[in-house]
Amino acid sequence: MDGFERRRERKKQSILEASLSLFLEYGVQKVSMNEIATKASVSQVTIYNYFKNKDRLVEEVIHYYVDKAWQEADVILTSDLPFPEKIKRLIFNKKRSANNIHENFYQHFMKAYTTGDGYMAKLMTKEAIPKMMNLFNEGKAQGYVDPAISNEAIFFYIQMMNEYMQKKDVYTKILPLTEDIMHILFYGIVGNKGEK
Repeated sequence: MDGFERRRERKKQSILEASLSLFLEYGVQKVSMNEIATKASVSQVTIYNYFKNKDRLVEEVIHYYVDKAWQEADVILTSDLPFPEKIKRLIFNKKRSANNIHENFYQHFMKAYTTGDGYMAKLMTKEAIPKMMNLFNEGKAQGYVDPAISNEAIFFYIQMMNEYMQKKDVYTKILPLTEDIMHILFYGIVGNKGEK
């Protein structure tokens, strides 16, 4: 990558970061292109050169947000931490994300997830679900997950939740319940026994 391409990439990154920061705090609808340009230290024309229009920018910001969240989760999933610590950190990350996302941006995010270009579905299928299955296998090997539960049943459960959460009448209400849902996913309704 030559100097021009690096500068171009840095500028695009700056726009994505500025947009994400503003969308997380104020939502998509309340943020103007001028505010994004000011925060990113670029002109509005520059934003339009990179993203064509606000809808395209929002789509790219959502992809960027998903990639960042996945990178954080992947660091935890591939770490040498014991199973219970991985679970605690994954739940904490979900809780932190849910607490730091504006409702309007969340609605855009979920709409993109359910009707978008398949970017998030592809990430789930190719990356997230296989690594989650590895996590549950680790939990079985370490004695934290019941080995009698088949991977097929776990996969079915995750897919069932995933598909249900894509319904508009569900995703519009789920944000405040994120921590509880993650807790149920990992600990069940009985709770965290925390012991083998």
